Amino acid sequence: MISKKPVIGFIGLGFMGHGMAKNIRLGGYDLWVKGRSNRVPVDNLLALGAQEAATPKDMAERCDIIHICLSNSPQIEATMHGPDGILAGARPGLVVIDTSTANPASTEALAVEMAAKGGHFVDAPLGGTPVQAEAGQLIAMVGCDAQVLERVRPVMDCWAKTITHVGAAGSGHKMKLLMNFISLSYGALFSEVVVLGAKVGIDAATIRTVIAPSRMGCGFFDTFMSYVVDRNRDAHKFTLENAAKDMRYLNDMAFDANMMNIMAGAAKQYYTHAIATGKGDDFVPMLSDLVAAMNGVSLAKT
Repeated sequence: MISKKPVIGFIGLGFMGHGMAKNIRLGGYDLWVKGRSNRVPVDNLLALGAQEAATPKDMAERCDIIHICLSNSPQIEATMHGPDGILAGARPGLVVIDTSTANPASTEALAVEMAAKGGHFVDAPLGGTPVQAEAGQLIAMVGCDAQVLERVRPVMDCWAKTITHVGAAGSGHKMKLLMNFISLSYGALFSEVVVLGAKVGIDAATIRTVIAPSRMGCGFFDTFMSYVVDRNRDAHKFTLENAAKDMRYLNDMAFDANMMNIMAGAAKQYYTHAIATGKGDDFVPMLSDLVAAMNGVSLAKT
């Protein structure tokens, strides 16, 4: 019997993408993947029965729905454009689901280009962690036409526990930037809190004990402090380089909206400093160490 399920493609098998792609395959879908230098997640998925596409164009010619999970808009645009890009192989009806955190202006332009090919560009950025990606328990905030969402929802259900339709194409990425504005500002705020605590004689473990059960506690606080107190490097695997990129996109969005945004501008400076000092590959909770170093203390010793 011929399966009526759509054929799925997945480009970008990093911390989040591997778990998402795995759950799509375990959901019974034929899966084509395209990785980069790290062969481990690719080989893992091939062992589960996935197939490997030579180029994004090759994938577009074979698949009905393609997921993208990359780091930034230039990478996404490179995947879409050029002689080997998705647009070069796009057929009418093809749906591209961009689960990255991207510049909404770029997203809106790509949606226009996909529509000209008879296809659809869906932005569905993610809320959650790599652990939740592996468990199929992510949050998706989606920008596209409502009928397109209903077409792809069964596939997204493989990796998302919550799917929220935010609006037209581009609105999902706008919502994700607002979410990351909150979380990354927390990262800057919590870094200052634990360093100031160290300066005045209150250690990070005590701060966690007081704040975690209060109304100011949250999941982000828990993973952040898991590194600060327990030195768990893997508690929150989101790089400072990606954080700096997201804060740059957020500030660009505010500029385009003619909004004064003092708090976002201030938070951005810490992440920019991390890149300038060669710490871009560190994870967000490690921002606390950079703030500590600027102030002459070591949190590892408090």
